[in-house]
Amino acid sequence: MERQHTEVVIAGAGPAGLALAVELRTHGVEVIVLERLAEVDRRAKAGAIHGRAAEMLDRRGLGGAIARVQESIMAALGKPAQRGGKGGGPAAQGHFAGIWALREAPYATAGFTIIPQDRLEEVLAEHAAELGAEIRRRHELVAYEQDGTDVTLTVDGPDGRYELRAGHLAGADGGRSRVRKLGGFAFPGTDGIITGYQALCETDDPDFAPRGWNRYPGGLLVNGPVPGRLLMVEFDGPPADRDAPVTLDEVQAAARRITGTDVTLRSAASLTRFTDNARLADTYRDGRVLLAGDAAHVHSPFGGQGLLLGIGDAVNLGWKLALVARGDAPDALLDTYTEERRPVAARVLDNTRAQVALMRPGPHVDALREIFTRMLDHDGANRYLTGLITGSDVRYDLGSAQDLVGRCYAPDTSVRTPEGDVRLADLQRTGCGLVIVADEAHAAVAAGWAGRVDVVAGTSELAPGASILVRADGFVAWTSDDPAPLEDALTRWYGAARVPVA
Repeated sequence: MERQHTEVVIAGAGPAGLALAVELRTHGVEVIVLERLAEVDRRAKAGAIHGRAAEMLDRRGLGGAIARVQESIMAALGKPAQRGGKGGGPAAQGHFAGIWALREAPYATAGFTIIPQDRLEEVLAEHAAELGAEIRRRHELVAYEQDGTDVTLTVDGPDGRYELRAGHLAGADGGRSRVRKLGGFAFPGTDGIITGYQALCETDDPDFAPRGWNRYPGGLLVNGPVPGRLLMVEFDGPPADRDAPVTLDEVQAAARRITGTDVTLRSAASLTRFTDNARLADTYRDGRVLLAGDAAHVHSPFGGQGLLLGIGDAVNLGWKLALVARGDAPDALLDTYTEERRPVAARVLDNTRAQVALMRPGPHVDALREIFTRMLDHDGANRYLTGLITGSDVRYDLGSAQDLVGRCYAPDTSVRTPEGDVRLADLQRTGCGLVIVADEAHAAVAAGWAGRVDVVAGTSELAPGASILVRADGFVAWTSDDPAPLEDALTRWYGAARVPVA
């Protein structure tokens, strides 16, 4: 068997795995991505990403590519690419259980950026490859073991089985993750209570169901947003056999049961089946092995939060793993990945369970939805739910009483420099931390971490007149209003200074 070595191996070339590869290669870390599929999966999955996910990718220079995909899709539909919110998403603001009432939150894009999951994977894969990531398709991880210095992987490739050694292994290989199962990670949660389908197909009657979200005594059917896209849910338990091939007859029967019509489906370009089992790994890290995306958490697709959650994992983990892999930060930095990201996933699991409950058929849920809809007319309730679905209110507990610390803000927040105003995103292309310094003393301190943080003279509209430390993932880690000095914050997140601190 051929033996090779690299710094990080990522199992899975889905959005989370590819976003992690982009983060690591931005820092110059060697990356090999293993993917068992020969090409991108074209089946209908997620059709958009929340603005917060688009903001994260914009920090790495992908905003333009994502916007071009959205514009091409909207043009094909004969509609303008509407711009809503600071991140450039479309006008739709989001829904909870099909109740389209959510509004934009401050410093966040609450709406959706239209980009199907397969197109997003293409954008990420192209960028990762341009940065130097090696993506090996038709290569499947079959076993691994770790010791104090490396992880040894056994891989089945098109030319046979071989071994690969890596400093770290990241499992981003989906809800049935082999990395998670081989590693013995506990994965507790709740079993599914629905059977759902997504289809891209033609029908003999395009108007058999109104466009949008429709609740019937037999279940739920969503017609659109693009012609031919159908989402159906029946509340009669999970699929009898999730591994059985999905047939057009099966999906057509579900559409007929739900709507009470004799609609005929034909020419299906994509058919998928899903349920709403909700599970969360007890930890995202075991030594040199880490989990990200659906490998760490699974839930129903309602609210469109899966891509947001997986990309958020990748962006949180990427810069930390890069610092540890390069020897710039202690190994303990990786423990903060579980500490910060697991609670975010836990609340997604809870809100998706709540959405399933609110979508059930029957007069009792009808009455509850009516009350719920009226509640969303109140700013406080709407703001809370908007933050919950879009992730715009996520705050990590970084040990500071300052409200700004631990929060993530839109990348186009303005930073005022001597040369003029600059977008925050344009200052974070390198993937380094960013110290916006309002005085020379803070600039002198930050110089000790050159190469790990970028230093810009100026102030942010988030904290006019104050110096702030923004982590690579966009979260504020310190401001000059904190009692702790900048030196402590930099050491905590970026390791010891290379040169004596002034």
